[in-house]
Amino acid sequence: MKKLFYLFITFTVLSSCSQYQKALKKPDVSEKFRVGMELYDDGKFDKANKLFAQIVPNYRGKPQAEKLMFLYANTYFEMKEYYLASYQFERFVSSYPQSEKVEEAAFLSGKSAYMLSPVFSKDQIETKDALEKLQTFINLFPESEFLPQANELVKELDYKLETKAFEIAKQYNKIAGYTGDYTAPIKALDNFILDFPGSTYREEAFFLKLDSAYKMAMNSVEVKREERLKKVELHYNNYKKSYSDSKRMEDADEMVENAIKELEKYRTKS
Repeated sequence: MKKLFYLFITFTVLSSCSQYQKALKKPDVSEKFRVGMELYDDGKFDKANKLFAQIVPNYRGKPQAEKLMFLYANTYFEMKEYYLASYQFERFVSSYPQSEKVEEAAFLSGKSAYMLSPVFSKDQIETKDALEKLQTFINLFPESEFLPQANELVKELDYKLETKAFEIAKQYNKIAGYTGDYTAPIKALDNFILDFPGSTYREEAFFLKLDSAYKMAMNSVEVKREERLKKVELHYNNYKKSYSDSKRMEDADEMVENAIKELEKYRTKS
């Protein structure tokens, strides 16, 4: 019984391979479409893709073209060829705006782009592209069944950009410890706070800005020292206003106390 079962499976596989090879070589477009559909339904997306690629030009303008183009795009997605999947789904959306599959295609174009987004430490061109595509989808289909998933993907991508921006600002602060120039970290942290008002890194960003301002003031040339010490007070007050219960408050208090002591020297002079 087992032998018969294995023989049946072997025969089925060989028959399938034979059908595919014949369809691949034959000029018969309808046969390629039929075999491609069978392979697609069996989850053999790489083989289906090769057959679909051969016949896509022949079906332009025909009733079957819409279905073929969607499946063709989806074979790339299933094969994890996300650049091509995103591109082909995007083409489908522009070619068939009235299709019942346009909503799904728009989402899968954005999801394919999301799959290309690298770790935060690398360049984030793909992340920004994915965000743009997903946001376009959300704007066009606010009632979509794919909306919760799209929002989650956007949230993940936003957090990646947020982390990237914060780590750059943090790195500037670290480098300034060697160069003595804290202008860059203060500017980067200011930009971060403006760009990501709800960030989980917000408190640390405010603290690092105070830290950068303090170190710049304490190591400043005499002509700029008084003005920069006053800015330390300003940054301290901004930090304390929002994060008075922070575990970093003790360090912040110490910085402002030292800055005020230094300022007293200028006040007694005048």
